[in-house]
Amino acid sequence: MARVAWSRGAAGAVVLSVVALGAAGCSDGEGTPSGAVSSAASAVKSAGEALSSAAAEASKAAESAAAVAKDKLAEVKDGVGAKDEVSLGTVTTDGDGYTTVPVTARNTDDATKSFAVQVEFKDESGNLVDTVVVTIKDVAGKGTGQGTARSTHKLSGTVSAQTGSALRY
Repeated sequence: MARVAWSRGAAGAVVLSVVALGAAGCSDGEGTPSGAVSSAASAVKSAGEALSSAAAEASKAAESAAAVAKDKLAEVKDGVGAKDEVSLGTVTTDGDGYTTVPVTARNTDDATKSFAVQVEFKDESGNLVDTVVVTIKDVAGKGTGQGTARSTHKLSGTVSAQTGSALRY
C-alpha cells in the first residue's frame, strides 16, 4: 500500500509539470507540443498504470486475507453469533508499521467461553484493505477478555476498523 501513496504523489507531481509546461505554451513554433510535454504525458500515463497495478495488488491481498479469515471462522465448532458482545478500540499503527486495534469481548454466558472475532480494516473510501481473525480464549463467565487485531501487511492512509463477524464458543 505504500506504493499506492507514492504513485499518487508521483502522478500528482507529473500532472502539475504537464499543466505548467502547457501553460507556458511549449511548442516547436508550429503548434506541435515539445518533447518535454510529450514525455511528461507519458510519465502521467505510467504513474496511472502503476497506481492501478498497486490497487489491484492491494485488492488481491484483501481478498486473500478475507479467505483466510473465513476459513478460520469455519473451524470454530458450536459457535454462536456474538458480534454485539465485541467492541473495538482506537486504530493505531505499531512500531513495525502494521495497523492494530484493541478488541474487547464481553462474555454474557455464565460459563467460560472463547471468542473468534473477524476484524475488517477499511480505507478512507470504505474499501476493504485487510481482514484478520483474533481469538480471545477462556473469557470467564460474565467477564471480559482482551485481544489485539494486527493487519497482515502494512497499510497506508487513513484506516478504520469494524467487526466483520464474531463467534462465542
